[in-house]
Amino acid sequence: MLTHTPDVLTESTADTVFALILASARRVVELAEWVKAGNWKGSIGEACFGVDVQGKTIGIVGLGRIGGAVARRAALGFRMNVLYTNRHPNEEAEREYGAKRVELDDLLAQSDFVCFQVPLTAETRGLIGANELKKMKRSAILINASRGPTVDENALIEALQSGTIRAAGLDMLEHEPLAADLPLLKMKNVVALPHIGSATHETRHAMNRNAAENLIGALDGTLEDNIVNRDVLAR
Repeated sequence: MLTHTPDVLTESTADTVFALILASARRVVELAEWVKAGNWKGSIGEACFGVDVQGKTIGIVGLGRIGGAVARRAALGFRMNVLYTNRHPNEEAEREYGAKRVELDDLLAQSDFVCFQVPLTAETRGLIGANELKKMKRSAILINASRGPTVDENALIEALQSGTIRAAGLDMLEHEPLAADLPLLKMKNVVALPHIGSATHETRHAMNRNAAENLIGALDGTLEDNIVNRDVLAR
């Protein structure tokens, strides 16, 4: 029996996604380092401006548990328009958050923030490459907190260097930990985090507890939830 701990990390991971959205849009990391370097000499001008998050359009690729939690924050907290792609309609998100299901190309063309919340499969590997990045707005920001290989890293680097898109916020990359000479790390318009999606004291404790409960339930034959390979066990 193979089990996992999906539900307990949903909210903290969605918080991380929104941290990346806000940090990328308002250039938080870049400007914090600029201040620490002693560059703040007077009133700031346009060179330090970011872009608004509230009222913008967010496109969520994969509207499962975490994607749904991101949509809730976006719609109810920031009055954002929510677009999404998913294998199946998410009726709750459409009803509660006004989410609209569209094709990927439409999502890329219309969204100010494009967020990835998909598992890594044969279908999603390299889902976003050079062609897809060119379909995004030049003012758009890409957020990846799903799996690094869903985005072609070399194509992303080129898009950021050439101004094809504005910026990127990344909690996942193709190879982890990152090589110190990775071009992404030298870009001011990139916020890169060390895979911290669920990395809070509370959530990791809940994950550990859930894993222990899964083990106990599996051993005594009472476990009904969190079973990954139910089909295999039924054979």
